[in-house]
Amino acid sequence: QAQLVESGGGLVQPGGSLRLSCTGSGLSLDHHTIGWFREAPGMARDGVSWIMSALTETGYANSVKGRFTISRDKAKNTVYLQMNSVRPEDTAVYYCAADKWDRGGWGPHLYDIWGQGIQVTVSS
Repeated sequence: QAQLVESGGGLVQPGGSLRLSCTGSGLSLDHHTIGWFREAPGMARDGVSWIMSALTETGYANSVKGRFTISRDKAKNTVYLQMNSVRPEDTAVYYCAADKWDRGGWGPHLYDIWGQGIQVTVSS
């Protein structure tokens, strides 16, 4: 059964850094667009970043551009989200998701497989 598992979340101080990992089990992430989304309490699930199967194609939400970086490690079948200069408003549950059609899009409806989510809390 194809699964995505997120790890690396937790509590971090404002201005600090955190790296989230999304590892595939039962599927190769190489041929998928992998997206990161986040959902704060009472808010809709928003796209944060995505990376297509071609490594040069990435997208970032305006709110994280210049602070977050998405990348792949093919050997580990893992996609990372490096979060730098984090802010309290980055606090949310973060989800990774896979789009088997490799469209590089923002809409959650484009993604077929979702991880269980992981909490990121930015607070002093």
